[in-house]
Amino acid sequence: MASKCNLSALFPIQSQLDDALDNATNQQEKENLVYQYLKKLDDKDDLRIPDFDEGLEWLNTEGPLSFTRELAGKVVVLDFFTYCCINCIHILPDLHQLEKKHSVKDGLVIVGVHSAKFPNEKVLQNVQSAVLRYNITHPVVNDGDARLWHELEVACWPTLVLIGPRGNLLFSLVGEGHRERLALFTNTSLRHYRDQVLLSDHLVGTKLYRDSLPPSLLSFPGKVAVDSSRKRLAIADTGHHRVLVVSSIGLVLYSIGGPESGRKDGNLDEATFCSPQGIVIKGDTVFVADTENHLIRKIDLLEGQVSTLAGVGFQGTDMEGGAMGPQQPISSPWDLALGTAGGEEDNMLWVAMAGTHQIWALFLENGKLPKRSEFKAGTCVRFAGSGNEENRNNAYPQKAGFAQPSGLAPAPEEPWGCLYVADSESSTVRSLALKDGAVKLLVGGERDPLQRVGSLFNKSKNLFAFGDVDGKGVDAKLQHPLGVAWAPDQGLLYVADSYNHKIKVVDPKTRQCLVVAGTGEAGDVLGPGLTESSFNEPGGLCVGEGGRVLYVADTNNHHLKVLDLDTKTVSLFPISLEDAVDSAPTKSSGPCKVPKLPKSASRVKMPPLAVSPGQTVNLELVLSLPEGTKLTEDAPSFWTLSAEGNEWLVGNQVVTGDIQNLSQPLSIPAILPTVLKATESSPSLTLSVWVYCCLAGGGACMMKAASFTQPLQIGSTPRNGSVTVTLAHAF
Repeated sequence: MASKCNLSALFPIQSQLDDALDNATNQQEKENLVYQYLKKLDDKDDLRIPDFDEGLEWLNTEGPLSFTRELAGKVVVLDFFTYCCINCIHILPDLHQLEKKHSVKDGLVIVGVHSAKFPNEKVLQNVQSAVLRYNITHPVVNDGDARLWHELEVACWPTLVLIGPRGNLLFSLVGEGHRERLALFTNTSLRHYRDQVLLSDHLVGTKLYRDSLPPSLLSFPGKVAVDSSRKRLAIADTGHHRVLVVSSIGLVLYSIGGPESGRKDGNLDEATFCSPQGIVIKGDTVFVADTENHLIRKIDLLEGQVSTLAGVGFQGTDMEGGAMGPQQPISSPWDLALGTAGGEEDNMLWVAMAGTHQIWALFLENGKLPKRSEFKAGTCVRFAGSGNEENRNNAYPQKAGFAQPSGLAPAPEEPWGCLYVADSESSTVRSLALKDGAVKLLVGGERDPLQRVGSLFNKSKNLFAFGDVDGKGVDAKLQHPLGVAWAPDQGLLYVADSYNHKIKVVDPKTRQCLVVAGTGEAGDVLGPGLTESSFNEPGGLCVGEGGRVLYVADTNNHHLKVLDLDTKTVSLFPISLEDAVDSAPTKSSGPCKVPKLPKSASRVKMPPLAVSPGQTVNLELVLSLPEGTKLTEDAPSFWTLSAEGNEWLVGNQVVTGDIQNLSQPLSIPAILPTVLKATESSPSLTLSVWVYCCLAGGGACMMKAASFTQPLQIGSTPRNGSVTVTLAHAF
């Protein structure tokens, strides 16, 4: 058997082809060059690659794949990726395009080889979440120890390796931006091996991971923003490709976009987004980083319109900018923040441009950047970052280097006067001075970020100084932080330390970084305290209630969580599914149909009650709120009465009413019909309650729910009068 080889054996051969292709003048010449190259490779028997290790975890397949079995007779594209990497995300559309053009039956199979950078990325559940989040439908193997990466001597993410039907190396493409050459290599290889009758049309068993999961109200929420003056939140419901605007008690006021991705401006009920992330809300305006559309959008709630402020709808490579927004290509904007630069207050948006590793400015009104000329309203331009992916601090903003900046938090007040940046791939939080653009380290990283660390993954810069350590400045360690939020009243910066599954706080005066909440393990546990609660890759957060409350987008748990910093508790932020179905404003007068109870709701089944036709069943509802809480003023607390399967008991309509006072029992009458209907099931009444309450001293609000099922033993003889039953529950 021929010995297994690696990419170093292929490079001398392919480099000649690459040079020839660069000088080719037309498509036919390029195809001929690739044909001749493939014929040369066919004469070699020393380009077989090693197979996947046994025992690896596979996704989207019915079982493990092998080059000697399922992948034999196929042209295989191996995508070596790690899910944190923005460059890896950028090539997914190229792979999707290939999958649409060539099926498995045609002879093409794409396999994602997940080779983790961070320890958190080795965990199967986290890879599963990434596969869902990025809508990956081809097979993915979790090669947590990067065995195949090392055996092939892959050098960086992303790397595409094309394999022939005999398990032989064909091509390698390093980095992003190779869509045309990838298509050329793939198309030509399929034709070449089809002509040689070496392709097989057998199917590869697939089992999509997404098909095994139940639906959820939120799907991978990326960011959250608060408008304290209006008591409203804006949520980037990233996985559902939509934006939600909700009241402070969870009432959905607007739902724009979704459930499918798209790129359309217009009325709120027709506009679409693609994996929105960063979000800002001020008054009746919402600004959105429409990440995978490579756009910055504006939602005007008053006018009911969505428009595009910047971007052209596809990934840009420009690292300077300066054009008017709708003519300026941009790349994967990940977060936004309002700022002021040489003009009126909030005259511009700061943009974390993750795709080019820079910080940009989008001027909403005329303004001026430090040491720069004035810019007209609508201009979109680079402010800081060379465009090289690196951890480089510098007094000159355009010489500094970022590595996938993903979170922004302005602190314009003196003595801070800066924009804080969650620089995810360097696992640092940096400060960007608003007066001169100087970039400095706040916490994380290491003292000499450009020092070589002797890693195969890293030749010229250290983006591997990560960990989970409380400490001061460089002694503190983070792991891929995605969000930051500034609390001006306290002068504190909160950090979503995403891959450590924690929320941390930094005092910029002392540069001390400490954990606030989270156990350090991925989970979805509430309390009893902050550090006993768990999160799963929280992606964003914002400060509310004057710094007393944090709203956290708990991304992989598909929740929005509330951290009350006074009571040291964590709770779920309540959002009703039924309120989220329309793009028009919803009314707060109560539901028009029975909403679904949350999983956390208490369910009480009462003993059977003997009644007669025509009688009134008085349901006496007695509820007790948690100690120290009260009903939220003007909140839509309510009850509903139903009889599932026997709707004739309540006149075929849902009975509903408000809950405004719990100091005395609430009497709810249900008049039974005098004529009974035949039924196969035992009739029962169900009373469900949704109660919104807040801490009596202010702060966090929460939703509590419960249901009571009252079975009925209905006699045959009609009678007058009433029967009373007490339904009591303490939340």
